[in-house]
Amino acid sequence: EEVATAWKVLRTEPIVLRLRFSLSQYLDGPEPSIEVFQPSNKEGFGLGLQLKKILGMFTSQQWKHLSNDFLKTQQEKRHSWFKTSGTIKKFRAGLSIFSPIPKSPSFPVIQDSVLKGKLGIPEPRVNRLMNRSVSCMVKNPKVEVFGYPPASTQAGVAPFNILVAGSASAPSQVGGHCKNIPTLEYGFLVQIMKYAEQRIPTLNEYCVVCDEQHVFQNGSMLKPAVCTRELCVFSFYTLGVMSGAAEEVATGAEVVDLLVAMCRAALESPRKSIIFEPYPSVVDPNDPKTLAFNPKKKNYERLQKALDSVMSIREMTQGSYLEIKKQMDKLDPLAHPLLQWIISSNRSHIVKLPLSRLKFMHTSHQFLLLSSPPAKEARFRTAKKLYGSTFAFHGSHIENWHSILRNGLVNASYTKLQLHGAAYGKGIYLSPISSISFGYSGMGKGQHRMPSKDELVQRYNRMNTIPQTRSIQSRFLQSRNLNCIALCEAVITSKDLQKHGNIWVCPVSDHVCTRFFFVYEDGQVGDANINTQDPKIQKEIMRVIGTQVYTN
Repeated sequence: EEVATAWKVLRTEPIVLRLRFSLSQYLDGPEPSIEVFQPSNKEGFGLGLQLKKILGMFTSQQWKHLSNDFLKTQQEKRHSWFKTSGTIKKFRAGLSIFSPIPKSPSFPVIQDSVLKGKLGIPEPRVNRLMNRSVSCMVKNPKVEVFGYPPASTQAGVAPFNILVAGSASAPSQVGGHCKNIPTLEYGFLVQIMKYAEQRIPTLNEYCVVCDEQHVFQNGSMLKPAVCTRELCVFSFYTLGVMSGAAEEVATGAEVVDLLVAMCRAALESPRKSIIFEPYPSVVDPNDPKTLAFNPKKKNYERLQKALDSVMSIREMTQGSYLEIKKQMDKLDPLAHPLLQWIISSNRSHIVKLPLSRLKFMHTSHQFLLLSSPPAKEARFRTAKKLYGSTFAFHGSHIENWHSILRNGLVNASYTKLQLHGAAYGKGIYLSPISSISFGYSGMGKGQHRMPSKDELVQRYNRMNTIPQTRSIQSRFLQSRNLNCIALCEAVITSKDLQKHGNIWVCPVSDHVCTRFFFVYEDGQVGDANINTQDPKIQKEIMRVIGTQVYTN
């Protein structure tokens, strides 16, 4: 469910691949046009655009050698798709990232008499299912195949809808490469469906434009994204995929507010040349053939000017978005393109928590934060089954989170990214005790001394004596002096997790997944005495995870 929400896919509806073939010529005719959509998912279905491009490239490559005669030759190499009794051979889909694993891996077979009864169509029609216009619908946990004549055919072009819903088996790319070409023995339609099933679970690992694999320090992230090649950046801009800023501000204004705050903190840091990564790739709105912001020619001063012209998200929610965009364009023509980049380059799934949040964290700025891609989450859950898991805090200065949301929690020990000494060895540092992580979160911008627990308690007590109207009632961040910590889930009894009292070091990044994120204003911190190993605290965390991760 987390993946579906992050990728803006409706799990209750199939993903439809619509191909339009020549009705009379089929594979001997022109290459089919392709549409990818979900019936109710009209806006922002970026996965559909990416998949359409992938399947278009696949079809073009296959069409060079495809013909009706070639298909017949392939089909003669195997048993008939229809057995002598008329039974359709069973087949299975492979989208385990969107659906639970059923108890039985087998699927029922469907007699052609059932098909004819349900369709009310003559027998010759059923026997030509594979080369006439039909729809094939895969349902979970059972598979049913229905064929029916199209509602309308235009100019001798027959639409063929493949409706792909989740199913049971593990993703087909696990045993091999997701770009492997499936067999043609069951026909081109089954071939393209199987190829789509292979590609969907790994869409986040490939550039949405060139379809080349991303190269990341810590593996891929959760959300699909464009790579940094200039040609891809220009294409991405022209495709209009980035035009979702208005929608994002309307539906997740607090998240956009947080992303801008993180970007600002990284840009204002003395360490910006190291931690402001990735640097924006933004097309110049006045000259779409050049990059206004280019990672190869970094200009932090120009970037700061554009960021200062990004209007406060609070203001954006109070008026017409188009009017506010016009105002921003007057202030600086690069302000709005930069805001779009800040939103679209975020590769983690962040949602503001409702009032049923974690009360013991004492802040109204609480977020669900998921950044693990499907493959990493699957590896984490496998390790969790073997060793169990628990929750622990990770503290890092807000200036580091611009990069963390786009590159993941990385093992920075002994690299230029390391800010604190790696006293307990190489790995991701965690702690079950809040005061330790709050200490790490306050270190940055030249502050290299970790505050003591007594100092943190004083700051927490001082926070509780200040009138709370501003910080609790405001939806948006009003201070630039921010502290933040993440609550992570970590595999516990694995030998890889090294415990040094209340400081834990996990050298295997696959064994740590972020779950929640907390922000404090005006240099404040939360309760310094929280221990995630306290059964009451664990129960509260599980309550919120239950309502957020599984019903969000």
